[in-house]
Amino acid sequence: MHSDGILGTKAGASKQRKWLKGRERWLVVLGIILHAVYMLSIFDIYFKSPIVHGMDPVTPRFAAPAKRLVLLVADGLRADKFFEPDAEGNFRAPFLRNIIKTQGRWGVSHARPPTESRPGHVAIIAGFYEDPSAVTKGWKANPVEFDSVFNKSRHTFSYGSPDIVPIFCGGLQHSTWGTYPHEYEDFATDASFLDMWSLDQFRSLLNRSHEDSKLKGLLQQDNLVIFLHLLGCDSNGHAHRPFSSIYLNNVKVVDHVAENVYSLLQDYFKDNRTTYIFTADHGMSDKGSHGDGHPTNTDTPLVVWGAGVKYPRPISSSNHSDCGFRFVDDHVHDAPTPTEWGLQGIERVDVNQADIAPLMSTLLGLPCPVNSVGSLPIDYIDMTKADEVEAVLANTKEILNQFLRKSDIKQSNSLYFKPFKPLSQYSSILDEIEDRILARDYDAAMDLSQNLRSLALQGLHYFQTYDWLMLMSVITLGYVGWMIYLVLHVLQSYTSLPGTIGTEQAGQRNNCGKIYLFGSIVIAILCLLLLLEHSPPLYHAYMIMTSFLWVQIFSEYQFIKALWKLLSGRRNYIIVKLLATTAVSVFILEFLVNSFTERKLYTWCFLITGVTASIYLFKIVPWRSGIPIFVCIACWFLSIFTLMPAEIPDNNQLVVVSGAIIIIIGIGARWLDLHAGGNKYWLSICNCELKSHKFSSLFYLQALLVALSSVMVYLSTTHRTEKRELLAVHQLINWSVAGISMVLPLFSENSLLSRLTSIFLGFAPPFLLLSIGYEAIFYAALALVLMAWILFENTLLNLNIVNTSSDNNKKVKNNLILGLENRSMQLSDVRIPLVFMVLFNIAFFGTGNFASIASFEISSVYRFITIFSPFLMAALLIFKLFIPFMLVICVFSAITKLNNVPRLGCYFLVILFSDVMTIHFFFLVRNTGSWMEIGNSISHFGIMSAQVVFVLLLFALTNTFTKDIQCNTAAKSARARKAN
Repeated sequence: MHSDGILGTKAGASKQRKWLKGRERWLVVLGIILHAVYMLSIFDIYFKSPIVHGMDPVTPRFAAPAKRLVLLVADGLRADKFFEPDAEGNFRAPFLRNIIKTQGRWGVSHARPPTESRPGHVAIIAGFYEDPSAVTKGWKANPVEFDSVFNKSRHTFSYGSPDIVPIFCGGLQHSTWGTYPHEYEDFATDASFLDMWSLDQFRSLLNRSHEDSKLKGLLQQDNLVIFLHLLGCDSNGHAHRPFSSIYLNNVKVVDHVAENVYSLLQDYFKDNRTTYIFTADHGMSDKGSHGDGHPTNTDTPLVVWGAGVKYPRPISSSNHSDCGFRFVDDHVHDAPTPTEWGLQGIERVDVNQADIAPLMSTLLGLPCPVNSVGSLPIDYIDMTKADEVEAVLANTKEILNQFLRKSDIKQSNSLYFKPFKPLSQYSSILDEIEDRILARDYDAAMDLSQNLRSLALQGLHYFQTYDWLMLMSVITLGYVGWMIYLVLHVLQSYTSLPGTIGTEQAGQRNNCGKIYLFGSIVIAILCLLLLLEHSPPLYHAYMIMTSFLWVQIFSEYQFIKALWKLLSGRRNYIIVKLLATTAVSVFILEFLVNSFTERKLYTWCFLITGVTASIYLFKIVPWRSGIPIFVCIACWFLSIFTLMPAEIPDNNQLVVVSGAIIIIIGIGARWLDLHAGGNKYWLSICNCELKSHKFSSLFYLQALLVALSSVMVYLSTTHRTEKRELLAVHQLINWSVAGISMVLPLFSENSLLSRLTSIFLGFAPPFLLLSIGYEAIFYAALALVLMAWILFENTLLNLNIVNTSSDNNKKVKNNLILGLENRSMQLSDVRIPLVFMVLFNIAFFGTGNFASIASFEISSVYRFITIFSPFLMAALLIFKLFIPFMLVICVFSAITKLNNVPRLGCYFLVILFSDVMTIHFFFLVRNTGSWMEIGNSISHFGIMSAQVVFVLLLFALTNTFTKDIQCNTAAKSARARKAN
């Protein structure tokens, strides 16, 4: 017996393996379902769908300032690139800048994550923020019907992207719209022609109206909306980055479009009853992506002018009117106007993106969209004081109607209803507002209306999080129950404790029946209560899964009792060792939690690890073996990458050079595999038994494919840069090289180092072809650290064998050496999943901040495809991110075989450690503060929740490559004879 575990017998282990096979499969399925369901709980706790049906629109009681409205949305245009001058001091949008100074109002519109095209346009046109899960709906048409400014209009004309325009106009009877083909969205070209296409279509519409009386009649109606979606900035930002000349020139193009639309309409309509709004759905990060809450993605320009809009106003003591309560986003937009914008003397009026919808509705004299949560920015509208109050009151009533509807729904379904007390006297407030209006005390009426609107928004927020305490409690108990159940499963299935404890199975089965009966009754009662409250189906799922887990735990009462008795009777040093292991594990996991916000922690981690590991190895292996020095250098090399910027700069030469580095590493590993048999410290992982180099041609072919991929990186990028297109032959070669190279490792030798080297070379070509900069070198550095991990574990194995040589039990000793069976897990084996967690996370953060939605580098896919295809591009991006994870898991599987540790047991410990981090992030999720804080808190929790599914998927995928890996049994036999 060892101090931290007991080796089971071979017969017992085999029998136990067969019995547990079905249970393990069931446990894995349970884990996937549980994490998928619990991950959705965040939206029920904090971000329920804002859409409520059954409300009547609020008819405005004021005259419409404008007869028609033009909405120009420059997709992907960030505020600073629009307002700032170029290197020569010239402003990129001279027309709109002149509008700001002479005709209209301006500000920054603050978008909310996810800063994607669909949610952004929904906020602008419908006035509400889709829940964060809307990012998964992508560019599809509305899955549910919702009201919008377009719905309320008499007619809507719209031209632009096939991914946006049909969302709002596809099912709208009173609309005329057109889109260009998807093939036009080619990232290898200058996409500014897409904006000119929308302008040309609109110009053609006006020209046709001179000969088409029906069309002319439509254009002459009031309550008319014209929407031009300008995609150029978004496409050019993705393809060339927002600081490129192409993107910056596209800013001039959208300004040109705005000027031409203004001139066309001023010439066509002579009534000066047209309002113009220019804005963007989201910005663009420096690396050419968007999605998260970084200011480069959330800050977009807003310029409004024309009928019903105030003229510019000199700066006052407060140049920010956006200082009140905001729905969900309660921080103040108080960033000062940059000096280089040259607009300090003109009042700036910032808005939240959803505020634009009530602004458009008010200017057209239309009811606000019924689900809008936007607050009318009165500093933009030029109306009489009486009409201003009526407009704000209509906006307030519309939001109040939503609150009342949600309150009625919740009250009718709740057994115990808790009302929102600040609005219990809302009717008397409305009466007072009406009295103030009749008395022409407009200032008091305005204050009362705005205060009531703020209370209504708070009330909406209250019902958004009405079930917060109940759901938080249920989900927390569920995670805790799952972790306890995993611990019990590992202890029962992969350690020698069941044989040591010797629980009474008959008595346990008898107790289980009573526990299951009682648990079923409790679950039935809870579901009945939820049914009476008409709770959503997911509420039932949360409650059932949590209750089921705890029933399973209580069914193991006899085992838990026996385990407690065993631990109580052990010596103190065993308890101390257990507590110390737990403390170290928690420390490492908390380190990983903090690494989500501070990547540089990994630099210190690997610098310190390199030193400590090499010092430890110097004590047990001679320096001539090269292992301590190699481990130190490998760790130090990897530590460099988390100091580099998350925005990977383009450097194709570096990608090409990294191909040569990968080939050199492959040659070194191949040489060791064939010639290091004389070194006993490398013996177990090398293929020194091989007499003839049977598969050497496979190695040469893989090295050739790596070299070819480096050449294709250079050719594809150079040609695309010069010719602005991707040649079909380049595309075919890249797809072929990537596909063939990933299949070749299946035909490599099955010794540990041979197979892992082949896997490393096999996934190098697709990774290189998807790389744009230093991440290609990171691939090589990660492989070196993984090799260092193998050498470290192999050294520990040799040390254990030497220590076992003094053991009198030869059967135990030989089983340990020869690996004839999977031994029972010991407390010291916890280091394997812990090291795996660190390496798995460095694969996340080594070349960027994967915890941010906007970390996806879309330009990585341009060597495979340039025509906009969101699903294929997303698949390629995710596959690129998965390649380093696959290397880590392949090495993890090899190490479990090297140490004869049950791989599934280690996998369940990985899931356990992941859930410790998940529950930490669960309590960090927030729905207040800056959009960046909100978005990051959601993405951190989502990543950890999804990790169990990702790891399982990658385990299944990598098992194809690692299932037949074998350690050097001849070397083990020699060591067994020597030990005996």
